[in-house]
Amino acid sequence: MTQHVLLIEDEPNIAEAIRFLLTRDGLRVSHAAEGAAALQMVWQDPPDLMILDHMLPGMSGLEILTAVRADPKSRDLPVLMLTARGRDREMAQEAGADCFMTKPFSNAEILAEVRSMLGQPRRGG
Repeated sequence: MTQHVLLIEDEPNIAEAIRFLLTRDGLRVSHAAEGAAALQMVWQDPPDLMILDHMLPGMSGLEILTAVRADPKSRDLPVLMLTARGRDREMAQEAGADCFMTKPFSNAEILAEVRSMLGQPRRGG
């Protein structure tokens, strides 16, 4: 069965680039650009991995992560936190992020991390 990644990113160019990269790698990618919609998606169509931007309109990535970790159904969901602000790493880890990546990142870097978090073998690319 195809693994499902929920991408929560409000910057359209970044979201489209990540979606293209992951879809090309055989993953199913859902996308939300803000927090309330993202939380609905987590509970209605549970992903295997969530890629979460830190700075979002309405609800921050940390607030989304806190809500996800508080719910027993989503508590163990692997979360890769993305942000342009490297100093947010400690807050993201305290909130329960499994991995933290700063923007800008390379395609190879995010793809390798997603594969690792989903338990897939690392491949060239």
